[in-house]
Amino acid sequence: MMFSREVAEWLSASLVIISGGLAGHYAVSGMNAVQWAGAVAAVLGSITVAVSVRVWPAEVTVEDKTRRRARSDD
Repeated sequence: MMFSREVAEWLSASLVIISGGLAGHYAVSGMNAVQWAGAVAAVLGSITVAVSVRVWPAEVTVEDKTRRRARSDD
């Protein structure tokens, strides 16, 4: 595994904060309707990533599989 679960959670949370901050910054300077739609899509997309990272099930290792199999055999 390249990242730990905790690192992925922190990175996804920072993605939400950064995309929201950028959308807010550009909203203050003035955006048209298409830009607003893009900003909303970006913020909702980053929230989706953050939720997905938190609810994604943990990876099952080979050791876990063998333990489960040994328990079911008993």
